[in-house]
Amino acid sequence: MQPGEAVYRAIVDRFGSGVVLADGALDRVALGRIAFAEGRVEELNAIVHPAVIARQAELIAEIGRREPGAVVMVESALLLETRHGGEDGWRKRFDKVVLVTAPEEVRVRRYVKRVDAGASGARLAELEGEARRRMAMQMSDERKSSLSDYVVVNAGSVKELEWQVDRLWPILAEAATRCGSGERIR
Repeated sequence: MQPGEAVYRAIVDRFGSGVVLADGALDRVALGRIAFAEGRVEELNAIVHPAVIARQAELIAEIGRREPGAVVMVESALLLETRHGGEDGWRKRFDKVVLVTAPEEVRVRRYVKRVDAGASGARLAELEGEARRRMAMQMSDERKSSLSDYVVVNAGSVKELEWQVDRLWPILAEAATRCGSGERIR
């Protein structure tokens, strides 16, 4: 999504120059506002997701050639929601799905902090509303949990999160070792 890239050009062509900052970079806040507030998320996803999926596949294959038993983690906020790659296309792309979730209020607070940590008053209310609108357009955590192999709850301290990851990692590493020997993990 950088200037000069095909995805960048397609986004600017579709959403207009109002999504470009003075330095030429994409204004992700403006783009997100248009996509979510105007109901154009699928337009944006149709541009971004195929390119992201193709690049993920390239990188995963490259890592697999270098290190057959590697654990490759792909962070994707909309992995289970994407319509690109076919129905349940993610099932063909990944051996295991780890869902990291947090309570709604925690997610809202984190969104506001990421976008404008100093927001208060009307701006704070606007950002909180934006976060909730975005979450409402996503699959419920209950549905995501039912489609995932493992669920990590990121509602507390970093230490608590690390504890969960430390318990999950050996399970994933063992599965990767079996997969590296040619077995598809299910």
